Amino acid sequence: MPTRRTLLGQAALGAFVQACTFDALAQDTPPAPPAEVLAAMPGTRLVGNGRLRYFGLSVYDAALWALPGFEPAQFSQQRFALCLTYLRAFTASDIAQRSLQEIRRMHEVAPDTARTWLTNLQDILPDVAAGDRITGLHPPGGVSFWHQGRRIGGMGDAAFGTKFFGIWLGEATSEPKLRNALLARAAT
Repeated sequence: MPTRRTLLGQAALGAFVQACTFDALAQDTPPAPPAEVLAAMPGTRLVGNGRLRYFGLSVYDAALWALPGFEPAQFSQQRFALCLTYLRAFTASDIAQRSLQEIRRMHEVAPDTARTWLTNLQDILPDVAAGDRITGLHPPGGVSFWHQGRRIGGMGDAAFGTKFFGIWLGEATSEPKLRNALLARAAT
């Protein structure tokens, strides 16, 4: 006859196995898209997600949402949404400047154009706290920005849209591991 200790051990093991199985099943179920993404693109699906780390510090979690058949090589011609959930606080100015820095690292941008893009980004983007989400929707032909599910502005400049989203989706990105994670479930 099993002792009380054996029965408690078996019960704990059973609960552990059940919890691990539930966690594994929960991870196989993709999350629902944010409301702003679902409203703009009914039928969207999660293409991929990942975390940006900089010198070991977690900066944000990124998720790419698109309609079935999304082709990474033609991202500039397709509808999709990129959601960034920040894991620490940043000013709008810091986000805008870093975005432009990444664009200019990959592309030649005229000084007047760069100033316009920087000014527009600083005017549109908010300061963020840990847990805040900024979503960029690509219609294509520009960018529409959302903060915490509320539209905050946009830029109807196709060149900006392509270069901005190229920060994450372009082959010359400075974060190829994050790009691979974002494109994990894309059509090949």
